[in-house]
This record gives sequence, structure tokens and C-alpha cells, in this order.
Amino acid sequence: MYAIIETGGKQYKAEQGRWLEVELLYAPEGNTVNFPALMVVDGDKTVVGAPHVETATVTGKVLKEEVKGKKVVSFKYRAKKGYQRKVGHRQKYTRVLIEEIRLG
Repeated sequence: MYAIIETGGKQYKAEQGRWLEVELLYAPEGNTVNFPALMVVDGDKTVVGAPHVETATVTGKVLKEEVKGKKVVSFKYRAKKGYQRKVGHRQKYTRVLIEEIRLG
């Protein structure tokens, strides 16, 4: 059984017992968070919401409050003008363990 959830303007495939790194949630470690399910697949049974499945709940537990992603480097350069600019950025994520996917 798996579900497609939405958080932080992005969609993720959530399976019970697996962890996800989602956009930063302001929740301390050990807290329980709920996500809206867009679609739930249970074997041959598929339920698609419009936009959310009203009867489905996806529950997760915050494993790490803040995790940093890979560094993304932005480099600007203008030829023959002596202009260079280098800026780095690391996105912050929250690691969540999917504990339960309930349908109905």
C-alpha cells in the first residue's frame, strides 16, 4: 500500500515504514504530523481524490527536525567585463518516517 501526499507544494510517494525528506516543517523531533493524500493504492484498489481523498489519512513521525540538502552553486559571469559572482545555497528539509496509511 502506498499513497501520494502533498506537502510544501510538492508531491511525494509515501510507503509505510519508509522515511521521506520533505520541505522544512516547523515541528520538533518525535512529533506526529498528518499529510493530505491525493491518491491511495492498495493492491488492485486505487482511490483518487479531487483534489484530496477525504477518507484517507497518512501519519508520520518527525525523525530529524532539520536536514540540509546538497549544495547548489549559482555562478554569474559576464565576458570581458570583469564581473563574476558565485553564490551557494543548501535547502533545509525535515526527515519524516511514514508510520501509517489509513483508508476509510
